[in-house]
This record gives sequence, C-alpha cells and structure tokens, in this order.
Amino acid sequence: METIKILEKKENLDWDYDEEADVLYISIGEPRKALGVDIGEGAIVRYIEATGEVVGLTLIGIKYRLLHSLKTK
Repeated sequence: METIKILEKKENLDWDYDEEADVLYISIGEPRKALGVDIGEGAIVRYIEATGEVVGLTLIGIKYRLLHSLKTK
C-alpha cells in the first residue's frame, strides 16, 4: 500500500454536523470526491486514491459516544 499523507498541516479545515443523524463531517480543503475507508468505531477516512492525500473524516455517532464517555468518567 502506498503512503497516505495525513500529517501535513492543512490551513483550510471545515466541518458540518448533522444533528439528526449524529454525524460529523470534517473536510480538509474544498469537499471533493474521494474514496472512503471505514477504520472502525464509526470513523471513515476519505482520501484521494491517486495521491494518498486525506481530504476528510466522517465520524458517526459522535455526540452519543462523547456523552456516553463523559458519563462513565
């Protein structure tokens, strides 16, 4: 597998939260078509296959997991 570029600093970070679906979408730069890979626990990494550049992250159930985590501490 080729290297995936995830640690390069990006200036243009944007996000959108769908409260009804409890999904947080994070885009690095302008949203664009990308391959999504489920990395487990409700996290999907979106990247450009040709360059290995990560362009987004989708977090499913983020509010539920955050509140659950805070209650157990």
